Amino acid sequence: MANVSVYNMEGSEVGQMELNDAVFGVEVNEHLVHLAVVSLLAGGRQGTQKAKTRSEVSGGGKKPWRQKGTGHARQGSIRAPQWKGGGVVFAPVPREYTVKMNKKERRLALKSALTSRVQENKLIVLDDLKLSEIKTKNMKAVLDALKVDQALIILNENDKNVVLSARNIANVKTALTNTINVYDILKYGTVVATKAAVETIEEVYA
Repeated sequence: MANVSVYNMEGSEVGQMELNDAVFGVEVNEHLVHLAVVSLLAGGRQGTQKAKTRSEVSGGGKKPWRQKGTGHARQGSIRAPQWKGGGVVFAPVPREYTVKMNKKERRLALKSALTSRVQENKLIVLDDLKLSEIKTKNMKAVLDALKVDQALIILNENDKNVVLSARNIANVKTALTNTINVYDILKYGTVVATKAAVETIEEVYA
């Protein structure tokens, strides 16, 4: 099992924590990690775009002029795509972008992402993270003490002071143990988690 240092809010090491290999020491499956990111981003697309084809645009039932003898190119309808107000050639229609993954794949992808953070020494465990007031300056001081400029902060339970203090810092996001996802773990690079949050993640995903 891998061991990681446990730090306090001042950036000083206060102990060690043994990580469960069933969560933080699996073989990294890059394919499933990629699929999980694609699935998450695709799920955010609405798929409600719509434009009309020439068969759906109103009007244009009559041939604008006879086939021959006018000097014009032949035309069959004023609602053909080349006309102003005509239909769109390959018009987009509503569609579903969802990429499906089963539960086991999602769990393994998440564990692979967490393992990659451990392997790259980008998992920082805090003994606790409590702020007495909502103040961005205080949260920034904690991150500076940990020498982190962008991070995903994982909390075991919702802490209004921490969430609101971190909200206005660029490249920093807070998440609860039940809302973490592969995309955020990879996007924000360093994962800063409380000791209680790590224990909860191990309990849920081991």
